[in-house]
Amino acid sequence: MNTVRHTPADASAMLTVNNLSAAYSGIKALRGASLTVHEGEFVALIGPNGAGKSTLLNCLSGVVRPTAGSIRFMGQELVGVAPWNVARKGLLQVPEGRQVLPNLSVRENLTLGATALSGRASTYSLERIHALFPILAERREQRAGSLSGGQQQMLAIGRALMGAPRLLLLDEPSLGLAPVIVIQVFEALRMLNAQGLTILLVEQNARQALLATDRAYVIEQGRVVHEGPSAALAADPAIVAHYLGQGAKAS
Repeated sequence: MNTVRHTPADASAMLTVNNLSAAYSGIKALRGASLTVHEGEFVALIGPNGAGKSTLLNCLSGVVRPTAGSIRFMGQELVGVAPWNVARKGLLQVPEGRQVLPNLSVRENLTLGATALSGRASTYSLERIHALFPILAERREQRAGSLSGGQQQMLAIGRALMGAPRLLLLDEPSLGLAPVIVIQVFEALRMLNAQGLTILLVEQNARQALLATDRAYVIEQGRVVHEGPSAALAADPAIVAHYLGQGAKAS
């Protein structure tokens, strides 16, 4: 098992997070976390509840300001950049809990996602989103708040795609979803990645995350403690015991 204490800066990476720390009300949520994501990768960040996974994503998207460390995206430093400008650079987050606008229609929610373009070329049209998630086409005029949890998750992903992400951040996309819907969502994510979209996934369902991704980082108590190819981590007895459950297999 590969224990990680520090990840040096990688000039070739799309995203480099170096020694990132963050705190809420004096409580340290991140303690020098480091990771890299290269263009075209599908990378997972797994770990127990309260480990700092969502905090790290919120730092990347500008929602939380780190107390120390560096975030470089496409060669530019993001620490201190406002969330709306982070999105305009092509780093877009699908938040935990989906956070669709319940009183607006599916179509209106998707259209709002395009506000992140800010002059960049659109790579995901409504037609492309509808092809990925046909239910959104069927219910385009339905209020988003009346959709099922799985349909709202598809809508949240589609809304982020409308902003033409260079890197898509996903925070717990399987949370509260039925197993069959989880499978559909992860199939869509794998398809998007196969088409060239770079994805960083935070996921409590570690088994599903390791099945879907190329590489993974394990975070615990605000620090990245393991990293490696997802298949290798899924086969590591210590990772299985501590993060996948005793006797569990990621297959």
